[in-house]
Formats: sequence, structure tokens, C-alpha cells
Amino acid sequence: MERPTMSIHRLDIGKKHAPLVLLAPAVLFFSLFIAYPIVSSLLLSFQISEAGQTSFVGFDNYIRLFQDPLFYEAMKNTLIIGVIQTPSVIILGLLTATLLNSGLIKLENFFRLTYFTPAVTSLVGASVIFLLLLNQENGLINFLLGLVGIDSIGWLNTPFWAKLSIILQGTWRWTGYNMVIILAGLQSISKDLYEAASIDGATKIRQFFSITIPQLRPVLLFCLIMSTIGSFQLFDEPYILTNGGPVNATTTITMYLYENGFQFFDFEYASAIAYVLVGFIALLTYVQFKLGGDKN
Repeated sequence: MERPTMSIHRLDIGKKHAPLVLLAPAVLFFSLFIAYPIVSSLLLSFQISEAGQTSFVGFDNYIRLFQDPLFYEAMKNTLIIGVIQTPSVIILGLLTATLLNSGLIKLENFFRLTYFTPAVTSLVGASVIFLLLLNQENGLINFLLGLVGIDSIGWLNTPFWAKLSIILQGTWRWTGYNMVIILAGLQSISKDLYEAASIDGATKIRQFFSITIPQLRPVLLFCLIMSTIGSFQLFDEPYILTNGGPVNATTTITMYLYENGFQFFDFEYASAIAYVLVGFIALLTYVQFKLGGDKN
């Protein structure tokens, strides 16, 4: 009679440890490919490599970073692009989603797919298309401008127009992404709220600002945070369109990180840039949560 008891006991032990066995591959993957690189790069940011020898230098890389004019230039470019592009994609996404949700537009699914397609398009492919469209000599945009008597614009050759070109491509790409998220939020709002407001005599504009916007507050906050983070990760567009030029006018912080790490092989300094960037994004996200989060 003891052998069945032992079998049941072993079965209980097996059930007890089954979750650990199932979680082991995920934990191993996380440790090797996420946790270890994070810790390793953090330690690397406090080191310096000379003649193949690595030595601990404390905060020297961070001190060098805050004395580097190119770092401030890259951060300024990133902020300018982000401050213009982030509100643009959210406002356009909100307006487009509201229009599609109104029932006034036929073929809603077609337009939803059309606006969302840029978000799943290859960044490299999209950038190459914009590179051809914005070419100063043979680009389609300048050709169309010439038809109405407007002189050719150096879209990618002057600081102002180069920044604007990056912003235009980013807006084209991410408006549809935000539109889909906001549209899902709009469809979750109870129609009873709008019916009650209509009975009370509220106009469509009043309903939009008194019902739609407050109800979409968590959704809009999510879009704002994700768009802000995305703007600080901007790399492919300026790298392909302008390569950071002209005269570093479109060099973003991630491009500067890439240049130091993979062109100059100064991985220690690049790691310091990465952690300053992470800290800045975390601080900005915290501020957005405090200002835009639920105050109840």
C-alpha cells in the first residue's frame, strides 16, 4: 500500500514545480538578452578603454557628456522634432478617428486600413520613397511646386527644410497608428452620454470637449507617452534621408549614440549617452503621468 502513496507524493511534487519548469525558458531568455545587456552596459558607462585595456573611471563619461556641444545639439534637434511631431500625430489621429467614428464616412474599414498601413511599412522602404519624393533636382514634390510657379526647395539640403522633412515623414507614419488606438477608445464610449447631452441641448462641439475628450483621457495619455518615447528613438528617418545633416541639423540623440558606438567604437561613452537618454525619457514620462493622469 506504500508504493501508490509514494507515487501520489511524487505527483504532488511534480505539480508544485511545474510552473517553475514552464517559466524557466522565459526567465533564461530575459536574463541573457535583456537583464545582462542592461547591467553590462550600465557598468560599461563607468569605464574607459585604452590600448585594449578597460579601466574604471567613475563618472568621467557622464562629465564628458555634459561638456559635449554635439550632445546638446543632438538633444536640441530631437526636442524640436518631438515637440512638433508628437502633438501633430495625436491631433490628426484624434480628428481622423472622430471623423471615421461619426458614421459620415463610407468605407470606414478601407480608410482605417489605408491610414494604418504606413505604421507597418518598412522604415527603410518608406524613407527611400521620401528620399525620391523630396529630391531637389528630380523629386516629385518640387516638380509639382514648379507647375504652380514655386521655386525648387532644398528639402534635404537646408537645416529648416531638412527638419521639416523628418517631421513630415514621422507624421505620415504615426498618425494612422494613433488613429486606430483612439478609434478603439471612441467606440468604447457609451452612446447614452451623447444622447443625454443632446436632450440637454449640447451641440456636437460641446459634446466633443465635454464628453469625448474627458472619456478619452487615458487613451490620449497613452498615445502621448508612446509618441514621446518614439520621438526620442528617432533614427532611421534622419539616417537615411539626411545622414544627420546638413551641418548636424538633423542629428538626433540616437544617431549620436550610434555614431559613437558603432562608427567610433567608443562603446563606453555610447553607454553613458544611452543611460542619460533613458533617465530623461523616464523623467518626461513621469511628468506626463502626473499632469495627464487621473487626479481623482
